[in-house]
Amino acid sequence: MRSSTRQYIFAAIFIGVGVFQAIKGDQIEFWFYIMAGACFIMNALSIEPRLVAYRKGLVIASWILIAATAVFFVYLLQFKF
Repeated sequence: MRSSTRQYIFAAIFIGVGVFQAIKGDQIEFWFYIMAGACFIMNALSIEPRLVAYRKGLVIASWILIAATAVFFVYLLQFKF
C-alpha cells in the first residue's frame, strides 16, 4: 500500500467521524474532524507525482491547515472539556 493511499484512508476515517459528529449535533467536533481529514488530503496531494508542479503551494497550504487544526484542537480542549 502506498503512503498516499494510507493518508487518503485516514482522511476518509476522519471525515466519516466528522459526519457522525454532525449527525449527533456537535458542530464544533464536526469541523475539527473535517479539518483533520482535509490535512491528510492536502498532505497526500503534496506527494502525488502528477502534482509536482504545485508541490510548494500544496505543502504551504498543508502546513497552514495543520497549524489551524492544532489551534482549533487547543480551543476544543479548553472550552469543550
